[in-house]
Amino acid sequence: MPTDTIIEIKDLTKKFKNFTAVDNLSMNIYRGDIFGFLGPNGAGKSTTIRMMLSLIEPTAGSISIFGKPLATHRKEILRNIGAIVEKPDFYLYLTAYKNLEILGRISGVDISSKRIMEVLETVNLHERAHSKVKTYSYGMKQRLGIAQALIHNPELIILDEPTNGLDPMGVKEVRDLILHLSRDQKKTIFLSSHILPEVEVVASRMAIINKGRTVVEGEVQTLLNSGDFMVRIGVDKLQDARILLEKSEWKGNLEHSESELRLSLLQDEIAKVNEFLVRNEIAVHSINSTRSLEDYFLNITQGVPA
Repeated sequence: MPTDTIIEIKDLTKKFKNFTAVDNLSMNIYRGDIFGFLGPNGAGKSTTIRMMLSLIEPTAGSISIFGKPLATHRKEILRNIGAIVEKPDFYLYLTAYKNLEILGRISGVDISSKRIMEVLETVNLHERAHSKVKTYSYGMKQRLGIAQALIHNPELIILDEPTNGLDPMGVKEVRDLILHLSRDQKKTIFLSSHILPEVEVVASRMAIINKGRTVVEGEVQTLLNSGDFMVRIGVDKLQDARILLEKSEWKGNLEHSESELRLSLLQDEIAKVNEFLVRNEIAVHSINSTRSLEDYFLNITQGVPA
């Protein structure tokens, strides 16, 4: 295994009686990644995370983390992982500071007062360190959950739907925190989420799974640039341009629109269409091309070639 591979999942399978939740899943997460783990509800994301945290046993396949098999080095590996799985739990009538202090004691880790305040400052809760958790908003509780995951200074952070249920401000706070942990604290982050625009903003690499299988894995921008873009072209002679394109090799790429030229094109075809129009005396005054992670995700999970 390469030294920069933090997680290697190989042929991982989990069956519950007659139901296969994870089916021969394989993927790699590298040091420094913010790795987006995407899939529809029921795709097997949470089951995969539970196996990564040794909460349930795989039916088949293997997981190696930090270059060591999870099956035989469980305690050593888990000591260097911080995780939020679903909704974090707290002692609501105690302060945030006290919650982290108790967590350290239960975990058998000697957590100093300085470290507790450092972590609370990282998640922007230091000014409310001595407020009871019952007075916290939902977004503050999510950030306190991330503080719990960070308290022992792990190398790998696993976050399962960390922005679920948050308002736009709460989502932004968690997103900024994830970027800070990656850029400034050099953490490797495994981020499971269904909020596609957020993953698109923060993730460097991603995998999409469907029905328990890996559909695609790679760098986010490379994958987004690998398929068709919706291209809107502003021209001076719309009808003439449409007639020209209907007689060209791009006839099948035209989308119906009364007000503009819209085509579904590969990235390297955009310049060719522009050149074709200009050569035929059609003045092009604007070209806008878009392809979001949501477009890519829907194409992939619905079985349409991306």
